[in-house]
Amino acid sequence: MNKTVTCSSISFVRCVAISATFFGALALAGLVQAAKLTLTGAGESPPVATSASGTADITVGDDKSVSGSLTYSGMTATASHIHTGAAGANGPVIIPLQKSGDNGFAVPAGAKLTDAQYAAYKSGNLYVNVHSAAHPGGEIRAQLAP
Repeated sequence: MNKTVTCSSISFVRCVAISATFFGALALAGLVQAAKLTLTGAGESPPVATSASGTADITVGDDKSVSGSLTYSGMTATASHIHTGAAGANGPVIIPLQKSGDNGFAVPAGAKLTDAQYAAYKSGNLYVNVHSAAHPGGEIRAQLAP
């Protein structure tokens, strides 16, 4: 018999604890791979001299699903994307991120990698960056790897 428990049927603190345990177990099992990233101008190719910076939490599941968000400061962003490309190289956009708030972007719901993109991810050959009018090729960047 399957029973669904919702957070409204139990205390908030208990719900958070159960969720943390569940997602922690998934991560330990290798089903979810989360990356905490720091985006800088030095990570761009070529490197960009900027005081802008950012942080991102991006999760890639074994089913190739992608979720997460990023925040930035010190710049006026025009766009943000996940690209294929090794460190020091530029590559094509594979997932355009959606603006979320004044200083943030989010991976759109339902985003998934192809088999080739997932292989690139496993090899450390994906990156996330944030573009600006001053640096249309990207102002801050970080490699995305398991």
